[in-house]
Amino acid sequence: MQRKRINRILGCAVALGLALTMASCTDTTGTDPTPTATDLPTDAATDLPSPPTTDPNADTSLDVLGVTGGFGDAPEVTVPSPWSIDVTRTKVLAEGTGPVLSATALVQVNYYGVNGRTGERFDDSYSAGTPAVFSLQGVVPGFQKGLTGQKQGSRVLIAMPGPDGYDGDGGKEEAGIELGDTLIFVVDILRTSISPPTGETVTVTDADLPKVEGEVDSPKISIAKDRPAPTQLVVQPLVVGIGAEVEAGGYVQVNYAEYLWSSGAMIRQTYGFKPLVGTLDQTIPGWQEALVGQTIGSRVLVIVPPELAYPAGHPKLGIPEGSTMVFLIDVMFAWS
Repeated sequence: MQRKRINRILGCAVALGLALTMASCTDTTGTDPTPTATDLPTDAATDLPSPPTTDPNADTSLDVLGVTGGFGDAPEVTVPSPWSIDVTRTKVLAEGTGPVLSATALVQVNYYGVNGRTGERFDDSYSAGTPAVFSLQGVVPGFQKGLTGQKQGSRVLIAMPGPDGYDGDGGKEEAGIELGDTLIFVVDILRTSISPPTGETVTVTDADLPKVEGEVDSPKISIAKDRPAPTQLVVQPLVVGIGAEVEAGGYVQVNYAEYLWSSGAMIRQTYGFKPLVGTLDQTIPGWQEALVGQTIGSRVLVIVPPELAYPAGHPKLGIPEGSTMVFLIDVMFAWS
């Protein structure tokens, strides 16, 4: 399925193809508090206008729905149409063992959508072989309700009444969805974002490395003034995450803080602001080398020599030519 179709049906918008450059993140000096790279736009479900009430004769369970096929395969769904559900209901068809989805997670899924009134498919991602990526804050309410709390690796059946679907928009004419239609989805959860860092904590034995201190959601880096800067890229995992690996040329969502080795000054950070989302191959070379192979949920300390960071410096950020940079990076999500 084409991305435009995904956005139109699910009600979400994903920031793809963004220039994830080191000059496009939150500046802690207060002179430029808004990143120039666009973060994930969301159409908050709570902003939907109040829809009409559901069908008083609606079903109260999913037992009459038939679903065949295993995780990863395009399902076949049978519905005794016309059919409707009273409230959004979920049934786990196959339970995964991965991390649990939060209500604000970024997720990658395959899905198959059927209209309960007609019994016909109106949209799916399997036929195009392209999974959908979106924020659970940017989809219709029933989709968020149905996926929140589910585990990565699960196949989930979700049925949502009109108020949790598109009643607030008056239906979706282009998809054949009318006011009051119950929507049925079979969803395979492929990946989810993880925050804060979650996994195996690594014991750091190198006393020459900067120290990471503070709370997990507001970390600080302390750099000893009498230490010479490394001449090679240093990649030190602090937490090895439990999710999928970052792929070369793929997309990432990260929280990070950036410091000057020479002065120990923090240049900028996203902690306490919005994570950064974009393509890995548009970051500085040091990031491209350091992050490939890291797993979702990881926290990584990265020391980048000048030639892999800003060879000519970065005057706007106050970074002199020849500067070694220190980054603390939380890998929240990654996909290709």
